[in-house]
Amino acid sequence: MSPLTLIFLFIFFHTTSVNSISTQQTLNLKPEYYNPKLPPSTLSASKKYEGSSDLVNLRYHMGPVLSSPINIYIIWYGKWAPSQKLLIKDFLLSISANHRAASSPSVSEWWRTATLYTDQTGSNVSRTVLIAGEYQDLKYSQGTHLTRLTVQQVIGNAVKSAPFPVDHKNGIYLILTSNDVTMQDFCRAVCGFHYFTFPSMVGYTLPYAWVGNSGKQCPEVCAYPFAVPGYMAGGGPSALSPPNRDVGVDGMISVIGHELAELASNPLVNAWYAGEDPTAPTEIGDLCEGLYGTGGGGGYIGQVMRDKGGRSFNLNGRRGRKFLVQWIWSPVLKACAGPNALD
Repeated sequence: MSPLTLIFLFIFFHTTSVNSISTQQTLNLKPEYYNPKLPPSTLSASKKYEGSSDLVNLRYHMGPVLSSPINIYIIWYGKWAPSQKLLIKDFLLSISANHRAASSPSVSEWWRTATLYTDQTGSNVSRTVLIAGEYQDLKYSQGTHLTRLTVQQVIGNAVKSAPFPVDHKNGIYLILTSNDVTMQDFCRAVCGFHYFTFPSMVGYTLPYAWVGNSGKQCPEVCAYPFAVPGYMAGGGPSALSPPNRDVGVDGMISVIGHELAELASNPLVNAWYAGEDPTAPTEIGDLCEGLYGTGGGGGYIGQVMRDKGGRSFNLNGRRGRKFLVQWIWSPVLKACAGPNALD
């Protein structure tokens, strides 16, 4: 993922609050559609503003996509509450949930946009996403400050100590750091990123993603719109109420969705992206940062839903969960897309 400007970060990336407690939500069959902040009339006149453009040069660069059932290996780095782990795992398992497990608009319907991407063999990104294993790094094996290199050593430790297999074909490794862990460029330029491991560091080339917990570090940057920057007070949108009452983890889930969609469509940074520099690609999540509903754009997140408790969401998940997750770029519509679209 390319480094992002702070103005876009205020719109998009999301992370986790360790002190908050996630609670399972009951399914609301008649949610209220909600405009958190109406955009200028020049933007709101058309419902099809959601990032659509014929000028976006998203191209295929002949590399693979994750077409086999995707096995996620989670590394919990630092201290995590069981309720936080359960909330994140419910989101991941909702990707493959059927319509009986989650009503529309659902997480699995959101993922269908990612499955539109194919590789040169004609294979699509897989609809099946599984949690294949978990590893707890409670002792902060690489300390409480990580870099893009030391995070690969975290993966190497997990692989070499044998809680995880080396899953070349189907595996992706998801490193989630607790709120007392800092990361190179965290809060300043990124809230999450994905890449692949170097054989010299880990012994293998393995796709991975990292997402940080911003709960105590920069929720106004990485958990927006559940927290807003101070300079926006009075003149901009107010913070939304998170669907699971956990500002950090609810925000983090959108970053996880963003990174997984990009990892699936561009696992080795040689498949689907815009721009000429593969070291700083613009990918299918980057193109839709900050867009969650119809009419979004220009700093407006779009129309989302709100339950009877006032909590904002745009997707339903398994076990009655609700989530607010950014849209991703559709190669068919040539626009940002989500199943909660009103048009």
